[in-house]
Amino acid sequence: MKRLRILLLIFCLSLSVPLAYFVRHTYRSLDQEETAQLRYFAETLFDEMERELAVMVRKEENRAIDEYNFYYAPDGHEAATTRSPLSWPPHQAYILGYLQNNPDGSFQTPLRNTEKGDSEERPAVAAQLEAVNRIFNRKRTLSPEVYEIQPLTPVPVKQKTEKKEPGFADRFLSLKRTKEQSSYLGQAEKRTERITSEQVANLDRTAQKAGREQMKVRDAGKRPPLMEKPASEESAPMATPDTDEGATDEMAAAIRQEPALFATAFQAEVGPMQSVFIDADRIFIFRRIAVRNRIFRQGFVISGEAFLNHLARTHFTDQPMSGFTRLELTIVSQGRKSTSIHFGQSGDPPRFSSDRRFPRPFSFLRATLNCAKPPESPGRQTLNMMVAVLAGVMLAGMFAIYRSARAVTELSDRRSRFVSSVTHELKTPLTNIRMYIEMLEQGIARTPEREQEYFRILGAESARLSRLISNILEFSKLEKKQLRLNMQAGTFEEVFPAVRDIIGHSLQKQGFALKTGPETLPAFVYDREMMIQVMVNLIENSMKFGKSGEKKEITVRPEADDKQVCIRVSDTGPGIPRHALKKVFDDFYRVENALIRNTGGTGIGLAFVRKVVGAMGGRVTAANNDGPGCTITVSLPRRARQQRSVFSRGREKI
Repeated sequence: MKRLRILLLIFCLSLSVPLAYFVRHTYRSLDQEETAQLRYFAETLFDEMERELAVMVRKEENRAIDEYNFYYAPDGHEAATTRSPLSWPPHQAYILGYLQNNPDGSFQTPLRNTEKGDSEERPAVAAQLEAVNRIFNRKRTLSPEVYEIQPLTPVPVKQKTEKKEPGFADRFLSLKRTKEQSSYLGQAEKRTERITSEQVANLDRTAQKAGREQMKVRDAGKRPPLMEKPASEESAPMATPDTDEGATDEMAAAIRQEPALFATAFQAEVGPMQSVFIDADRIFIFRRIAVRNRIFRQGFVISGEAFLNHLARTHFTDQPMSGFTRLELTIVSQGRKSTSIHFGQSGDPPRFSSDRRFPRPFSFLRATLNCAKPPESPGRQTLNMMVAVLAGVMLAGMFAIYRSARAVTELSDRRSRFVSSVTHELKTPLTNIRMYIEMLEQGIARTPEREQEYFRILGAESARLSRLISNILEFSKLEKKQLRLNMQAGTFEEVFPAVRDIIGHSLQKQGFALKTGPETLPAFVYDREMMIQVMVNLIENSMKFGKSGEKKEITVRPEADDKQVCIRVSDTGPGIPRHALKKVFDDFYRVENALIRNTGGTGIGLAFVRKVVGAMGGRVTAANNDGPGCTITVSLPRRARQQRSVFSRGREKI
């Protein structure tokens, strides 16, 4: 049995190790799939944000160059008589307003109507934009690499290179070209645009006015007001004009004096959108317009915090993923976080993180999506169920194999003990027969009465030997399912006298009293010979294990109802251990205790009873009495049932 346990353990390990590896690999694949799906949706979220920014950039790039004045000349119009759409309040709450920085550093905004004495639509906003223009003039005296926001370049860090698993989209799409093309929103290079002379004049209306004031001041020998440094800006460097002084008036005068010469279109060089920090919260996003070697800067000012809130509310807060992820939007100024806001769930350290650094001119913007626990894939529940079922089946199978192997082993052991017991049981009556025959031969029995006693003993031992051999043969037939029953109707009174005749001498010799109940049973269907053997086996079994008791009594109580007949055989012996009440009917089973080891027997008596009663359509059970001993109950149907074919395969000849 120990060897069997070792073999089963080895088999279990050899089966469990590859299954455990398979399950672990499957769970790992599910983890990667869940992470890849979340990464895909994070990239989709960032793409939606980037798409909105790209639409904004393209919209600004497509604006007419003179829209940054209160009036402008749309396509097909020769005069600037249409109010600019930029003069109205912007639809986006995060946009402070639009402005134009002129070549000489002066300020122009669509909010200011220069044709009506510089009347303003929104004076407070115009004042803020003018302050932005002054700060911008100070910043642009530096090199473009200093004041313009450059793309974020991470510092290279030496680290272990890990093989990155293909993402959810990477399995079916090649995104390398798309990623390479998204390094810049809108146009990446300068472009040339044809503009009319009216647009040129409208573009420079504020510069024309400033030029006229400069000429008046020059005649008076004074410094032009636009070139003066405000008291609050004494220490700040003044912006250098992008063209010669008086060029504005010369171009305007030339257009007025020779309109035919300038009726043809001008060439304007329009640069890509750029961005520069005004302060911690305000950012100026603009484009460079070069006309006749004069540079204008046109764009809009955004509030950083309001801009981040707009992106989050538009693309994240109403999405289902906001329930289990955390979005961080950050504005980075010179490598440091200037403004940062958080949305969504916060909690445990994230298991998943994805970030996006947006292209120019929004290279100051960074988005990060974190998730502490990615949502489970629907396949995980199915896998959990299958793993549980597989584990249950494996455990049940291993337990069944162990029980079966143990039963086979125990049966083999019982068979070995059965052979030994049969040898002993056969040898005992043969020894007695031989001894009494020798005693008769030698004339030891000197009286006729003694001889008759010896003859009765010889007859009893012969009958005992005959019953033992008959039980073994019938039991063998039952195992092979070759026993044919002769089922006929009869009463119990027809059987019991024959049982008493067979077992009476042994009862008398061992001092047992056999009692029967007073009830008379109705007729029922049974095999008479098999019924006699069943009763003899039950009574002999009670005698065998009750001979050491103080009270030697065996009671047979027949009972009946409408459906079945019950015959109860009770004794006053030691009884049956509780755990063995069902096992005593197994083949070759014997209870292991000191009393049983000192008692003879083959272990097929009760097994033979169970098989025969089952073949007759009944059942047999065992129960301990309230006092000493136990009761074996044989239950048989009153009416004949159809004989099972496994017991009627022809008559066996002996």
